[in-house]
Amino acid sequence: MIDPFLFTQLYGLNPLNKEMLDELLKTLQIIAQNADSILIIAGKGKAFCAGGDIKMMLENTDREQFDAIMDTISEITHQLYVMPKIVLAAIHGSAVGLGLSLALTSDYLIANESAKLGMLFIGIGLAPDGGGHYLLENRIGTQQAKQFIWSGSTVSAEKAKDMQLVDVVTKLDPIKAAEAVVQNLQQAPLTAMIKTKLLYHKKHAPALQISMQEEKENQLALRQTRDHQEGVQAFIEKRKPTFTGY
Repeated sequence: MIDPFLFTQLYGLNPLNKEMLDELLKTLQIIAQNADSILIIAGKGKAFCAGGDIKMMLENTDREQFDAIMDTISEITHQLYVMPKIVLAAIHGSAVGLGLSLALTSDYLIANESAKLGMLFIGIGLAPDGGGHYLLENRIGTQQAKQFIWSGSTVSAEKAKDMQLVDVVTKLDPIKAAEAVVQNLQQAPLTAMIKTKLLYHKKHAPALQISMQEEKENQLALRQTRDHQEGVQAFIEKRKPTFTGY
């Protein structure tokens, strides 16, 4: 009997703050050790995940706090990427920023036709984290990944499917669609599938770790820029930012 786990309490329209990130990491560490072969990650309420907490960015200016949060994010991505299970992401509503980075660790990315996906970091003068650069490139290629990140906009589920950003688009509740995939997987030699996954993912995990370390250094530098300060202020004031390139 396969019992998929749903991270409903950790996503949705609530941005991922330090407490949520710490809780998510602990949950993943527990799940990685259990006997289940399939994991579903999903959102609660109107969205999959609204991304990181901008208020947290403003409050946590201390280098030690910054390092701790970024290290937690990197460990969450690593845990998901090398999870010894088949991982399905069931997306509805918005999956943006860090939330999209985490979804991209999945083996099957299933999106409701009303879903919207985007990186959006550029809107506050930042570059993606959570392994977003590596995971996007792995799915859609370097050129398309750059354009997607730089656009600062969301794409529809159908467009995401055309880009090979998602695997399945459904009119159904994405959790129901994911459960249908689970039913098919239950008839497959899951142990062999997981061995194949780990052969690829463990091989590429060191490159992902290097990319996340570089993302951390990028974030530290970018948080000192005027463009980042302007982007955050504009977000708070609900206006279009005026960037200068500095």
